[in-house]
Amino acid sequence: MPNVSKLKWLWLSALALGLDQASKLTVSGAMQLYESIPVLPYFNLTYMRNTGAAFSFLSEAGGWQRWFFAALALVISVVMTFWLARLKPHETLLAIALSLVLGGAIGNLIDRLAYGYVIDFLDVYYQDWHWPAFNIADSAIVLGVGLMIAESFGIGRGKAPDDIE
Repeated sequence: MPNVSKLKWLWLSALALGLDQASKLTVSGAMQLYESIPVLPYFNLTYMRNTGAAFSFLSEAGGWQRWFFAALALVISVVMTFWLARLKPHETLLAIALSLVLGGAIGNLIDRLAYGYVIDFLDVYYQDWHWPAFNIADSAIVLGVGLMIAESFGIGRGKAPDDIE
């Protein structure tokens, strides 16, 4: 039976999605493509468009990847929503993790469907080496996956009612 109480964490998905979309609209409206604004040492805002997946994987594949990654994000989002609804009451950290990944996946899905690419703008670098540009959605996904890994090692996992002595 679904645990509707874990769906309360969807507010976190909505927050990640809202911050992601607002930041992308701000960057695309205020900056020229490839424009870079220094913010801190080792960090710039750099407006980029990613037609591929993580780290621009398959960005030169000819266009089919837009629909492939959009479909993949949609399927993952549906699966995560059902997974979230079926969590046990003690699985709070996992609920938070799934909600972050869900918000990020939907944020990048919106970009793919609306533009055919994902807007990236967070540019971390050291000297001439740049980490691939990313965005708030990517950050939410990475944080969510990190929390899922931590939870799989038992971190933040509450006791199930049958585990309580």
